[in-house]
Amino acid sequence: MELGRRDRASDKAEATKARRGSEQSMAAVSLGGTISSSSTAKGRSFSSEKRSRYLNRIIFCAALEERSRFMDCCCLLKRVGNTACSLLAAWALTNATPVIAASQRLPPLSTEPNRCEHAFVGNTIGQANGVYDRPLDLRFCDYTNEKSNLKGKSLAAALMSDAKFDGADMSEVVMSKAYAVGASFKGVNFTNAVIDRANFEKANLQGAVFKNTVLSGSTFEEAQLEDAVFEDAIIGYVDLQKLCTNSTINEEGRAELGCR
Repeated sequence: MELGRRDRASDKAEATKARRGSEQSMAAVSLGGTISSSSTAKGRSFSSEKRSRYLNRIIFCAALEERSRFMDCCCLLKRVGNTACSLLAAWALTNATPVIAASQRLPPLSTEPNRCEHAFVGNTIGQANGVYDRPLDLRFCDYTNEKSNLKGKSLAAALMSDAKFDGADMSEVVMSKAYAVGASFKGVNFTNAVIDRANFEKANLQGAVFKNTVLSGSTFEEAQLEDAVFEDAIIGYVDLQKLCTNSTINEEGRAELGCR
């Protein structure tokens, strides 16, 4: 009887010991994830301090791996981003050209019946920057020999192409950024006028008087400038060099401009 009790107690103790070892092994596997099979088989487990150090190493290694993946991803995104930016820049430059060209097109001719008379009032706020309170569409208008109604008026940014101003008095007029391509200004008096950045391409300016007139930035490509007077005209050096290439300017005009 006594021997049987000892055997049962011994078996019970061994079963308890085995169960505890199994529980400790399972706990070690769940915490570390990579506990060796030999340790599991023997029922041994790490101490709390060892488990903490082991887990910290696993977390650190995982963090390094994630950081490496993150850096690779960033590099890839950076390369893709640079390529995308380059493509977008090329697309913007390609598509910007038509927009710039379109902005130079003239608007349709105004249908106002008295649009030519607007020149006698001019722009009340338009000055050197070509600002205006209403657009001045003077295209194809005829102001031949107009001696009083145009003098001193502000015609900034006015559309004057193919208009006729022959013999008109336009002294002290402000024509900043005026578009006068193909217009006729034969014998016009522009004394003391401000005509900067105006476009006189292919305009007829024979005998026009630009005495003490500001002509900075204005263009005269293929304009007719026979007998034009440039006494004391104000014009920049680069603009002067361009103007002097106009073969229609006579010797007196070239001397007044200082052409070489």
